[in-house]
Amino acid sequence: MKYVLDVQYNGNEDALVACIGFNNWDDAEPSYIKTHFIEKIEPYVAGSFYKRELPCLLEALKELDDIECVVVDGYVWLGEVGHDGLGMHLFNALNKKVPIIGVAKTVFAGTPRSCEVLRGESVKPLYVTSVNIELEEAKRLVLFMHGKYRFPTLLKEVDTLCRGK
Repeated sequence: MKYVLDVQYNGNEDALVACIGFNNWDDAEPSYIKTHFIEKIEPYVAGSFYKRELPCLLEALKELDDIECVVVDGYVWLGEVGHDGLGMHLFNALNKKVPIIGVAKTVFAGTPRSCEVLRGESVKPLYVTSVNIELEEAKRLVLFMHGKYRFPTLLKEVDTLCRGK
C-alpha cells in the first residue's frame, strides 16, 4: 500500500500526524486513515526541521508492514540533490528500502526546474523530489494521482485531516 503523510503543530507543544493509505495512484478514496497525537515534540530549529517532523512520521508508520511507497508534504532533497530534506531523513530511517516522494507547494531556493509539475489547469507548479524511485517516474505518479486541481485529492485530504477538520 502507498501512504501519504502530513503533520500539523500546536506551537512547540504537540502535533497531529495524519496517514492515509491507498492502493492505486489514481484512487479517489483512501483505504486506510489514521491520525496520531504526538506530545512533547521537538521545538522548531531552522535548518533542522526534520528533527521535529521525522518522529511524527515514524509514529504514523510504525505499525504498518505493507509500505510500498510514502508521499510526504515537503522535499526529499533540498536545492540540488545532496542536501537532505525531510523525505531523505525518512528514507534513511526506513533502512533505505521504501521509495519516498516529496510533493511541495512552495519552491525551495535552488530547486531545479526539472522538479516542477503542473497539474490540471494550474499555472503554479508543485515541486516533486524523490529517492529510490526515478524523478521522472515520481512526477508521472503525482500527475496520475486523482484530482483535477493542482494538489492531488488524497494529499489535500491528509492535509485537512492533520488539521483536525
